[in-house]
Amino acid sequence: MPVTLIHAGTFWDGVSDAPLGPRDIRIEDGVIKEIIENIPVSKGAEEIDLRDRMVMPGLIDCHVHITLRPEMTGSFWSHSAGYKALLGAQALQSHLTNGFTTVRDCGDMDFHGYTVRDVKRAVEQGLIPGARLINSGHMLSARSGHMDVTSLLSPDCNGWQNNLADGPAEIQRVVREEIKWGAEWIKFAASGGFSSPADDPVDVGYTREEMESLVATATQYHRPVAAHLHGDEAVRMAVLAGVRSVEHGAMASKETLRLIEEKGVFLVPTQYAGVRSARFCDSEEFWISAGNNPYEKLKMRMYKDVLIENARNLAESNIKIAFGTDLGILSYRVNGAVEFSEMVANGISPVRALRAATSVAAELLMKDDIGTLAPGKCADLIAVPGNPFEDITVMEKVSFVMKAGIVCKPA
Repeated sequence: MPVTLIHAGTFWDGVSDAPLGPRDIRIEDGVIKEIIENIPVSKGAEEIDLRDRMVMPGLIDCHVHITLRPEMTGSFWSHSAGYKALLGAQALQSHLTNGFTTVRDCGDMDFHGYTVRDVKRAVEQGLIPGARLINSGHMLSARSGHMDVTSLLSPDCNGWQNNLADGPAEIQRVVREEIKWGAEWIKFAASGGFSSPADDPVDVGYTREEMESLVATATQYHRPVAAHLHGDEAVRMAVLAGVRSVEHGAMASKETLRLIEEKGVFLVPTQYAGVRSARFCDSEEFWISAGNNPYEKLKMRMYKDVLIENARNLAESNIKIAFGTDLGILSYRVNGAVEFSEMVANGISPVRALRAATSVAAELLMKDDIGTLAPGKCADLIAVPGNPFEDITVMEKVSFVMKAGIVCKPA
């Protein structure tokens, strides 16, 4: 790869409290070598002029579902693994175009095979373009829990899913099976949810013994654990069981938020999919545009007040917030960067929201080479036509994307 020299009008490293001013960035073999002002142009170097834009780290979305679309709710079982792989390829291209160079899939929706693993391989082998993918395998669930979608079938059908597990022994077996087929994280449904047909968000999905068995098994194989959580009791149980990240945490009490903070657990709030839905849940027009899921509509109307209150409480906390959109549950017609504006609207400062998608997200994922811009780091970077510290909506207008030193969206 030729040496690349980027001229940035202003620069943010993913950590600092504010933009750092003009910088030049020298990149060799996909790695940042130097960041200073006025780097001399070496012979044969490729120059990229971004002097009219802010350059910052490539974004990280810690919560997506690349093999799902909200339009599929009623026809879920009729789609093949091949079709879901095509959905995954389209999703990763969309993420990359919008500035997300890394995403974590939080639940493969092929409940017979391992499609997310295959899509990840295709990206790594250069067969398809797309964001770097971190694979959490399937979302483990108790029968009748949040990810038991056999309730969409007739009782006469003997539906089978490879992600269902009850009791410590079966949970241990399924965790090991997920790891065998490439899961880098273990994800489980510790509570009910909003978009599912047969449970309630305040339902507790597993016993304390089951949660501890799951975390212990994952830990033996050096896999961190993420937990889908809404209700307060389930959040508390999962945090005490040792999960690394709480996904959603939409109805955690102030006391439980303090516990999350004390334990150093990360929280991925997915507020555009959750809090925004609560805010507009009485609008029929909103539900038509959002896919018209009847289960979600009913439950959002039941719990809207506590979701909005929880968002305020989260903004006032010092919890480590990592960025996640829940795209897949949320339509891929949406640019995931709208999550930034939703976070700021709910009281989270712009710099905290930006760190959530860069340095804090990288810390959650335990990826030292991404999320910040510094010598020795992977050359994942984007440019936006404005200052997101002053106008967070410019994050929805990413105009340049580089992943590992390769330009994926030219200036």
